[in-house]
Amino acid sequence: MPRPTANVDRAPGHRPGAPRRLDGPLLRPDQVAALLAAKTSWVYEAVRSGKLPCLRIGRHIRFTRAMLEEWLQSR
Repeated sequence: MPRPTANVDRAPGHRPGAPRRLDGPLLRPDQVAALLAAKTSWVYEAVRSGKLPCLRIGRHIRFTRAMLEEWLQSR
């Protein structure tokens, strides 16, 4: 089975091809917006432009808390 397309491999500190662990539930874009005190539309635009790493599950985008924490630390 092919691995889902994910731009999480471009996340800071992540080695391409290295497995990712899911430590907790996957977050929806609206939940990420609430955590970042941003608009949901900003989350979608940041993913589209490649600024914010995400997991793509079919046509859905999801995030892990660890992924967001790594992204914030790299800012």
